[in-house]
Amino acid sequence: MRGGEVIELVSDLGGGKTTFVRGLARGAGSPDKVSSPSFTINKIYQAPKFTIEHFDFYRLAEAGVVGSELAELIGDPKSVIVVEWANVVQQVLPKEHLQINIKTTGEQSRELQFKCPDSLKYLLEGVC
Repeated sequence: MRGGEVIELVSDLGGGKTTFVRGLARGAGSPDKVSSPSFTINKIYQAPKFTIEHFDFYRLAEAGVVGSELAELIGDPKSVIVVEWANVVQQVLPKEHLQINIKTTGEQSRELQFKCPDSLKYLLEGVC
């Protein structure tokens, strides 16, 4: 990641979205403890080159002020934005974002499907 990317995670409840963010943060060099932002809506993790802004809109019918906060962050080259349960902020997400669908295939296994615009293909190098 370079900074400025937006990643949408799609999965059922308990499907591994926060676990994915934990690996993403670790891979980016963040020493922070990653946990689900379900009750706080947003958590921030510090990595050497950027911050990871982790949003979870599961409990919201409308994004409200947090949607405005998300909109202000989009395009910031010093942040990588990860959004869970993005249905209430689809109008805010940029057209050019990576969508990762996580499907549970077993107790300890997942299948990932990527929807990625050409401008973000570098994120998938070595993945598929």
